[in-house]
Amino acid sequence: MATNNIAPRAKHVYESKPFNRTDFPPGFLFGAASSAYQFEGAAFEGGKGPSIWDTFTHQFPGKIADRSNGDVALDFYHRYKEDIKLMKYLGLDVFRMSISWPRLIPRGKLSRGVNKEGIAFYNNVINELLANGIKPFVTIFHWDLPQALEDEYRGFLSPLIVDDYLDFADLCFKEFGDRVKHWITFNEPFIFVSTGYDGGFAGSLAPGRCSSWGNCAQGDSATEPYVAGHHILISHAATVKLYRQKYKAAQKGEIGITLVTHWFVPYSNSKLDVKAAQRALDFIYGWFIHPVVYGEYPRAMRPITGSRLPQFTKEQSSLLKGSFDFLGLNYYTGNYAAHILTRDGNVSSTSDRMSRLSTERNGVPIGPPTGVSVFFSYPKGLHDLLVYTKEKYNNPPIYVTENGLGDQNNDTMKNLTRDPQRIDFYSRHLRAIRQAIA
Repeated sequence: MATNNIAPRAKHVYESKPFNRTDFPPGFLFGAASSAYQFEGAAFEGGKGPSIWDTFTHQFPGKIADRSNGDVALDFYHRYKEDIKLMKYLGLDVFRMSISWPRLIPRGKLSRGVNKEGIAFYNNVINELLANGIKPFVTIFHWDLPQALEDEYRGFLSPLIVDDYLDFADLCFKEFGDRVKHWITFNEPFIFVSTGYDGGFAGSLAPGRCSSWGNCAQGDSATEPYVAGHHILISHAATVKLYRQKYKAAQKGEIGITLVTHWFVPYSNSKLDVKAAQRALDFIYGWFIHPVVYGEYPRAMRPITGSRLPQFTKEQSSLLKGSFDFLGLNYYTGNYAAHILTRDGNVSSTSDRMSRLSTERNGVPIGPPTGVSVFFSYPKGLHDLLVYTKEKYNNPPIYVTENGLGDQNNDTMKNLTRDPQRIDFYSRHLRAIRQAIA
């Protein structure tokens, strides 16, 4: 995790060399991240209601690469004490976790009742973290919407979601805010809306909506991602206002949002490819950071999307502008971006950016491969993203809330215990962060 003292853009080679905490400034935090659905398990225990991910993985197991689900996951729900002991052993300063909305409010709406077992579980986890010297960073929404709200009014496609999300967030602040000092309203809204309502970025994921040509039963890839994203931003702004007015002074915490992007390198030096790289950044990163900094969508989006991209009212724009105390950044890889002259006729939020993204140029990958076929190690992209964010978005306080690599689960025990690929990956990316810090 990083601070907001970002140095000017420069060319660097990020070597894998030993370093330690003293190479980073005071206040720099080292941590690990999780999400409730991917981590907790106990999907149908402890009074929890079903989420859209419970429904999706059971109805469409073939849309998950290994047909897995979150029924058990890492079983953190039952094993959190031993897991937190391991975190302490690793020397973590921070553990980023999320609150499962249907574990706290099983039927989605606060008026339908609160699950006391869920509140007790998160109280126990937070207390255990603090007892072991680990700060909890808590994400309020990490994609596991209560299925009840998806069934009732299609979740984030309806403006009704704003009040229900606000009630959920208010409950979190009330129950846990005396000990949680770092709140994140939403994790990666771009991934949530592009996979949940478009299907074009990484395939169709929960709630599994997209146009018929994307092999979904319901949805509209040209409009629904923008509608869902719009309601997420309005919910975010309303929640930040609530926290600042009702809780911040007494609880002495801070609140932000976590966004994700790759870094985009022009495929060639042509003006069209340079514009394509910037357009990809605007449609993936700018889509959500521009409104929370400036209160409006990036100018590059409107001429392409037209009326499909909703408008903010003056009041909404005012609430959005500056609606964070810090920005969370998730970064995994880089891409080459080339201009697309014409679309294939299937309009979607993915095709709107009119950029062809690739992981190689002239047969040469952008970086060393990882165990995830579309992710290549590209630490320079993290450096350039931090500098870009400083220069374009008023130097916000930044935490790098996710970074890492997936690997194949078929290595020898000797290599797994030495873990050379992961050590090299983190070493190079941490050096990129350090170089970006003044």
